[in-house]
Amino acid sequence: MGKRIHLFVFLSLFSTLLFAQKEVTISGKVIDKETNEPLEYATIAFFNKKENKIETGGITDLKGNFSIPVPVGSYNITIEYISFKTITIANKQISKSENIGAYSLELDTESLGEVEIIAERTTVEIKLDKKIYNVGKDLTVSGGSVSDVLDNVPSVSVDAEGGVALRGNDNVRILINGKPSGLVGLNSAEALQQLPADAIEKVEVITSPSARYEAEGTGGIINIILRRSKLLGFNGSVTANVGHPDAAGLSGNINYRTGNVNIFNTTSYRYRESVGRWYNDVKYFDENTPDLDEKRNWDDTRKGITTNTGIEWYITDSASLTNSIVYSDNSSYNNSINNLVQLNKITNETSRSVRRDPEEGESGTFQYALNFMKDFKTDGHKFSFDFQFENSNDDEYSLISVDGLDTDILQTLEDEQQILLQTDYVLPLGENSQIELGYRGDFTTTETDYQVSLLNDAGAFELNTNLSNLFNFKQYLNAAYFQFGSKIDKFSYLLGLRLENTKYTLDQPTSGDFKRKNFTGLFPTVNVSYKFNEDASMTVGYNRRLRRPRGFMLNPFPSRSSLTNVFQGNPDLDPTYSSVFDIGYLNRFGKFTLSSSVYYSHSTDVMTFLSRDNGETVFINGEEFPVIERGPVNLATDDRYGFEFNLNYSPTRKWRINSDFNIYKLERNGSFEDVNLTANNLTWNARLTNKLTLPYSVDWQTNFSYRGPTVDSQNDRRASGTVNTAFSKDILKEKASIAFNVRDVFNTGVSRNDITADTFTSYQEIQFRGGTTYNLAFTYRFNQQKQQQRGERGEGGETMEM
Repeated sequence: MGKRIHLFVFLSLFSTLLFAQKEVTISGKVIDKETNEPLEYATIAFFNKKENKIETGGITDLKGNFSIPVPVGSYNITIEYISFKTITIANKQISKSENIGAYSLELDTESLGEVEIIAERTTVEIKLDKKIYNVGKDLTVSGGSVSDVLDNVPSVSVDAEGGVALRGNDNVRILINGKPSGLVGLNSAEALQQLPADAIEKVEVITSPSARYEAEGTGGIINIILRRSKLLGFNGSVTANVGHPDAAGLSGNINYRTGNVNIFNTTSYRYRESVGRWYNDVKYFDENTPDLDEKRNWDDTRKGITTNTGIEWYITDSASLTNSIVYSDNSSYNNSINNLVQLNKITNETSRSVRRDPEEGESGTFQYALNFMKDFKTDGHKFSFDFQFENSNDDEYSLISVDGLDTDILQTLEDEQQILLQTDYVLPLGENSQIELGYRGDFTTTETDYQVSLLNDAGAFELNTNLSNLFNFKQYLNAAYFQFGSKIDKFSYLLGLRLENTKYTLDQPTSGDFKRKNFTGLFPTVNVSYKFNEDASMTVGYNRRLRRPRGFMLNPFPSRSSLTNVFQGNPDLDPTYSSVFDIGYLNRFGKFTLSSSVYYSHSTDVMTFLSRDNGETVFINGEEFPVIERGPVNLATDDRYGFEFNLNYSPTRKWRINSDFNIYKLERNGSFEDVNLTANNLTWNARLTNKLTLPYSVDWQTNFSYRGPTVDSQNDRRASGTVNTAFSKDILKEKASIAFNVRDVFNTGVSRNDITADTFTSYQEIQFRGGTTYNLAFTYRFNQQKQQQRGERGEGGETMEM
């Protein structure tokens, strides 16, 4: 009933005014039983049993008081507040105006299930099959990007290049509101750094997905939920931020809900400047080949606007239709300077050259989505249909010069269209069982136009047809699933089977090459849980998943990052298949919450990136150098063993500690072109978040994260750690907040890697985020709580919670 109250409050008030019924005023107060503080926006509803409907209702003000006009009659009065136990006053006869007194609500620990910290104070919710990270209270990401948000989520790590990994596995499927989105499509690492943190309500980390989810992502699924308020009337918030290096942003989310219509919009503009560096020291085994010392520094400027707007129409009491549009327009300018030093090992002489690569970029996304949901009379009986159309583009232009002479013009034009059709149906069987089935069609077309123009002898730029290429890539995915779930006393299970068919088309008009691929797979899932008591439970999960090669990984034409380094795709790549097992344990004892899991995965036809001499050479300052080619290949098998636990402690309501620890071992067995690429690596990651309320109600939060060393067939990546800290203070009677955060306090966010290949060794350092950054953010809220309430309908979550 709590989920329907907000929908009918204004309708009931309006209908009450239309009819000439005698009205009286019922008043009272709602407070927090533990703190005796007033609860603003608690909901009071008057249910007319005779008419079987909510007659009227209202919400409390800043001081917890309510005063509601009510027609004379007999009612069941409910008093609700999120994460608190509901109070019901049954069969209340109302015949005159009266104050019904003050009501104290207490925290509902049972209904919270595995929620770690309560209501608007929460940052992390831990469940057996997923972790839910609420962004609103994370001070260190205020004014930041979604990439910053993910770097604070338990089990998730973001490397120096912006790549996302879950439990150390970088094959993660990232969804927006439960569905794929162009917002993270063409270049997910870059897109996640453009999308503002203020647009995000919460992040779901799903380590044991059911058959309802697509099979893509051997590491699991990260589902990003965009903000959408469910409060009545007109409400919203505005956030402005400034930072150093130069950064500024303005974002706002507004919501207007009345009657059976809910209108929502989130819009943001971001401007950010950053500096970065790349160092590459290459030593060749051949004495006749000079060693190379490359130092690249760049200034990166990015700006863009993103908006998400829509209308949610409650057609009837049990059906809704939502239309939404997402639009983003971004531009970037990267001024890169590459200083190259050559060392002749025979003469011990050095020569130098400077390569400049100023690159301009433009990217944009348009997405239209339609969602229809129908709830039937039986609780849990529902049907949903989704249609989504997207068009995304990502264009890059650069003019390369060497020692002051323009030499190359590079242009990459990428355009992608995607159509998504999805339908899901859930049918309860009795009180404790249900079946669910559905279909999904995902049809994607990507066109990449890569053009290289070189300076000819006449001093003019001429298109090089040997290096330029047009690549058309189509991926058509059709999938159907069925799953059955049931609960028997303390034991529950969810069994599913998913069928997916994937068709590829690789078309290169430039060379005339054309190839088709077609593969079908079955993907069973098993999730079983046992509840020992109200505080302790255990789960066992199994799922089969895959990793499909993306378009750029299949494109066989090389793209040059420098004269001596190229990337080249592999059109013969096959998908990677993984079987994943997970055993989880959850226990709440006192002020502690412990969530732990042991997991194992076995993968075949593993895709990995190799660096090797491709047999070609280039001349720089009169010296001949081999060209190093980097690209993907399928490598035998991977076995991954891991243990993870999250321990969260809340000594008081003003002090909370969240910790996350993950240790795993990777065993790789395989070879490529007679080169043994077997690897055996044990590493670990850790994260600690401490949040404390200081005197004068100043919130202080510090995050420490550590990423252990990793070793594979060619790479030896060193350990790294970062510290972020932030302070926040509510002002203007808690209608506004001001936050100041510092990311990478000690300037340690550097990726260091030693590469060993058959003809050379290389030491690399990369720092993408430009060291320590500072940000000051101001947020003003109108007609809403400091932390928005949860939505009435889940976005992409499980239908049957374990």
